[in-house]
Amino acid sequence: MAAQKLNIEEFLSLANEHPVFDVRSPGEYNHAHIPDAHSFPLFTDEERKVVGTTYKQQSREQAIKTGLDYFGVRMRKMVEEADRICGADKTVLVHCWRGGMRSAGVAWLLDLYGYKVYTLNGGYKQFRKWVLEQFVQEYQFHILSGYTGSGKTHVLHALKKNDEQIIDLEGLAHHKGSAFGNIGMPLQPSQEMFENKLAVELVKASKTHLPIWIEDESQRIGDVNVPIDLWKQMRKKPLFFLDIPFEERLRHIVEEYGKLPKEKLVNAVIRIKKRLGGLETKEAINALVEDKTEDSFRILLSYYDKWYLKGLHNRAGLETLLYKIPCKTVTELNTNLLLQQHQKQ
Repeated sequence: MAAQKLNIEEFLSLANEHPVFDVRSPGEYNHAHIPDAHSFPLFTDEERKVVGTTYKQQSREQAIKTGLDYFGVRMRKMVEEADRICGADKTVLVHCWRGGMRSAGVAWLLDLYGYKVYTLNGGYKQFRKWVLEQFVQEYQFHILSGYTGSGKTHVLHALKKNDEQIIDLEGLAHHKGSAFGNIGMPLQPSQEMFENKLAVELVKASKTHLPIWIEDESQRIGDVNVPIDLWKQMRKKPLFFLDIPFEERLRHIVEEYGKLPKEKLVNAVIRIKKRLGGLETKEAINALVEDKTEDSFRILLSYYDKWYLKGLHNRAGLETLLYKIPCKTVTELNTNLLLQQHQKQ
């Protein structure tokens, strides 16, 4: 039986149940891919260039012959790799860039071997079109807000344990959102990969028709950006502000960041020198060098509070959308106060 072509919605629905094989080159896959897809390249990066050049300079037929020179010798290894990935599951989903010859070739091989094969009509290019469409949809966001050091990410994950729907932007971006946000974190994804992961999470969270809790963020998170239409929508949604005393937040920040390598902390302070100011930068760095971590973080926390407050004041209609939740200290138990406030609205 020949492989069956699916539209993007059908393909992604089955992707929850069966392995997805991305047969593009390793370089294409590493830049960005459908979340959880397996890299199953038909060609190496160099082979792809050769085939593409042959197609442009000679003919489609000659390009196919060149591709077969590469494909033929690795057919056995590819079916063995498919068996390793799939185990007892004999259904696979295959895609390339545009749903053309690469996916057709691999689909033919796996179908011949005995797999039930589905391919994506339009390929990864169609998936990217679907991704961008998700950022202009309307979502029932509730924005979790609070000054730096309020433990918002911990509360966000506590909400998830309470069966609430969440989107963890910082988790998807591999960055905690400040000048110190990349320390101890994995390498950030490409902008395209960040968008891919975000779109999939948005669709998953919105299927329950429950509010989606999402942390208040700047549009830029490290080296990636929240898509502008989505970010503008977030700015208009209800803001649930964890109002925690400065000293409690300072204590939390010292516990969370104080053990990080001193050199990386100093470099992070230098990165915000222009906005922090020369004197404050010097004092913050000197305090770190002298192992007076709390003194340094006190300067930095005051700086971040100032910028966060400025951002709050720039929001239109904030007076009707801001719900302050007084909290004594930084703890996951603030989740209970948050949900109580939410139920009152």
